[in-house]
Amino acid sequence: MKYDFDHVIVGRSIDSLKWGKVERMFGRKDVIPMWIADMDFPVARPITEALKRRIEHEIYSYTFPSLSLIEAVVDRMQRKYDWKIEPEWVVFAPGVTPAIHAAVKAFTCPGDDVIVQEPVYYPFFPAIRNNGCHIANNQLRLINGHYEIDFDELEGKFNPKAGMMSLPSRARMMILCSPHNPVGRVWTREELIRMGEIILRNNAVMVSDEIHCELLFKGSTHIPFASISKEFEQYSMICMAPSKTFNLAGLHASSIIIPNDELRSKFVEASDGIVPSVNILGLTAMEAAYRNGDGWLEQLLSYLQGNLEFLMQYLKERIPKIKAIKPEGTYLVWLDCRELGLNPMSLRAFMKEKARVGLDDGFLFGSSGGGFQRINIACPRSILEEALERIEKAVNDY
Repeated sequence: MKYDFDHVIVGRSIDSLKWGKVERMFGRKDVIPMWIADMDFPVARPITEALKRRIEHEIYSYTFPSLSLIEAVVDRMQRKYDWKIEPEWVVFAPGVTPAIHAAVKAFTCPGDDVIVQEPVYYPFFPAIRNNGCHIANNQLRLINGHYEIDFDELEGKFNPKAGMMSLPSRARMMILCSPHNPVGRVWTREELIRMGEIILRNNAVMVSDEIHCELLFKGSTHIPFASISKEFEQYSMICMAPSKTFNLAGLHASSIIIPNDELRSKFVEASDGIVPSVNILGLTAMEAAYRNGDGWLEQLLSYLQGNLEFLMQYLKERIPKIKAIKPEGTYLVWLDCRELGLNPMSLRAFMKEKARVGLDDGFLFGSSGGGFQRINIACPRSILEEALERIEKAVNDY
């Protein structure tokens, strides 16, 4: 069936963190919220129909993932990525973020370093700190509008030099954001192999957040880190979910793929008592999305491509002081606002009070994010256009 992504939903603020708490988040009611990573589009019809059928059953007891759902996950990995996984590798969690918290607890010891690549999805930071570990930043390098990995520095993060008074911490784990949020990189096979070889040499674990893996722009191909080789599989935990792809964030369902038996056992043990099981409707929606949602997804990707092209052209022609780092994946765009000459807090106030657009502040993603903002373009084009017009007017007035 044909979906209308231009349609603006009436009453979209009901129970929505994005729309229902605008005044609380930004201090005024007239802000367009474009910060949190969910979409302003109705979900695919097969998903809503599956949820209705489950609700009509009228018994909402404790539940478990069905064999049919596990088969749907296994089949999707094969169809999308030519990656053959075994059913027993799949563990379900109520979200990628709680799974990463459990992973840090499972695979590290207090005092260890955990490597991330800033600017990066900021919930990684408390997952590391709250488990008594230290953040080791392999900062991405912005070169001619394109973010790249400093592989020499990455290797060095696993082998830091001892300080004058203490021995260096040990990096036992790396959290990879793939595709990368917020800079939109989709890592190439060559980049993934180089990272993987460093992981193997240092007997570490790669926890790969691949929640945006199906949200790709033209010319990009996602490769699950663990799919590259059997060796990589044994040092990997791959986190996926339908929540970003199919706009199901409120149903809290993700699939965590851990091929190594020992790592999987440690993860399950660390999750016990702190990571709840996935609810009935989350499991139902996941299976419906994976089995019957691709028609909707194909139309979504086409619409997002149009939104991206509209944004890039608008900025180039009408707000040249703000430059978009063109994403290869995700529906999030990293905006370089440094030419405005505002410090991070002034830039936050400028967007909120002058432009009346609620974006995600770049500094939240790490110190290198100062002067940047993240915008969510997964909305009807009329909303995106209005937001850009507001930013344009604010820049011109400034």
